[in-house]
Amino acid sequence: MAAGARPGHGEPAKRPGQPAEPASGPPEETPDPDAQAVDGDGRKVRKQRPFWKELPLLIVVALVLALLIKTFLVQAFSIPSDSMQNTLQRGDRVLVDKLTPWFGGEPERGEVVVFHDPDNWLAGEPTPESNVVQDFLSFIGLMPSSKEKDLIKRTIAIGGDTVECAKGGPVEVNGKALDEPYIFPGGSACDDKPFGPFKVPEGKIWVMGDHRQNSWDSRYHTEDATKGFVPVEDVVGRAVVVAWPINRWATLPVPDTFDQPGIGAAAGLAPGALGVAGALPLALWRRRRLTSGRTAG
Repeated sequence: MAAGARPGHGEPAKRPGQPAEPASGPPEETPDPDAQAVDGDGRKVRKQRPFWKELPLLIVVALVLALLIKTFLVQAFSIPSDSMQNTLQRGDRVLVDKLTPWFGGEPERGEVVVFHDPDNWLAGEPTPESNVVQDFLSFIGLMPSSKEKDLIKRTIAIGGDTVECAKGGPVEVNGKALDEPYIFPGGSACDDKPFGPFKVPEGKIWVMGDHRQNSWDSRYHTEDATKGFVPVEDVVGRAVVVAWPINRWATLPVPDTFDQPGIGAAAGLAPGALGVAGALPLALWRRRRLTSGRTAG
């Protein structure tokens, strides 16, 4: 090496104790545990996120679904009294169909329905105190709210029907006596409070509890502003199943007595109306024939 020449082909010599300079080029990136990896075939594969990272998202999705179901599909309600025995017992949890009313469906005769208090029917009734857990469960629809004053009864008559009940007799709808096997054993149809006849206005329903002697239903509110009728718009939905406790699981179908021929006000008029409609053209044809015969003679 020539005297005075520096090592490294013109590169500065490193002094003793001088730290090494970083290598040239882009800095190395810290690997992302969630980044895409490459499999043996060269395809990019997304790594699975840890469960603890996905848990908050799953909880949010579950809450949103629960709120949607509560709002539009079904909601749980608790039975607060004995007015629907033995069909429903105090403390039962029922699932209520809220979807049908959204599509314009109205209560039918025989259905068990939940409805908002139409005119202080529950005045003076104590409101149970709730805790944080109950408030949260009611918010997501797993339990009814303790602040809501709703009632549950059976629909006996709908708009356009005439309903009545004399002491010692059965309930009659449009002149048809109801056979009511669901009434509490040993009870009567209406001996404690006979009523009617009343014609149910359109857009209203007449409701009664299955335990008639322990139910403050439409019969006891005929002097109220609503005359004992429940507006259809106040109906939350139809109770379709007893969901809790498990040993009382059962569906809540419409009893056969409400399907008897002629019970519908419209159905009762239909045969006569059809008869008149069919006889009128025949009478006009006969009259025209007789008239033309006399004229020709």
